[in-house]
Amino acid sequence: MTTQTPKWRIDGEYFESCNCEFLCPCLLFGTRPTEGHCDVVLAFHIDNGSYGAVDLSGLNAVQALTTPGVMSQGGGTLAVYVDDRATPEQRAALENIFTGAAGGPPSLFGPMVAKLLPTRTAPISFFAQGATRTMSIAKITEVAVEGIIGAGKQVVWLENVPHPYATKLSAAKSTSSRFADHNLSFENSGRNGHFSRISWSNG
Repeated sequence: MTTQTPKWRIDGEYFESCNCEFLCPCLLFGTRPTEGHCDVVLAFHIDNGSYGAVDLSGLNAVQALTTPGVMSQGGGTLAVYVDDRATPEQRAALENIFTGAAGGPPSLFGPMVAKLLPTRTAPISFFAQGATRTMSIAKITEVAVEGIIGAGKQVVWLENVPHPYATKLSAAKSTSSRFADHNLSFENSGRNGHFSRISWSNG
């Protein structure tokens, strides 16, 4: 007997920091990353959301992904972190969503991932104000990005981009960015970043 995946939806905020120079050429599918490989940390805050009858509002999650070459060519390793404030049911829901097992936008990473590391539960801090986004997990990762300011002292936005998580992204740079866990370690300070509102579901 097959258990059907519950319907889920989340509305909130996402940002990322990768190892490419500004701007990341991976926004054009098939284009080689500036360093020849990809190291990226992606942070999520859920303002409102649910997984079946499980409320996910107010919770955070993090993904760390590394690929040996062009991201779309696969061979990657994915680590997922879920909010330690969550109940066991909420943790299971977050894990299913952010590993891609429950469909929706995170499942678009599926063809890129050859190795899925064990999900960890951790205290995740997430902050968003103006052009600033920060996230931290003690002893694992700390990331801060700042949006690039353009005309009218407003953040520069990129539209109609072929990104799996949002078609409209801010142009941003990391002011600090590090990750070390699961025998993986990378430093992306001063490199490319993006942030965006997200409104996701699995159908």
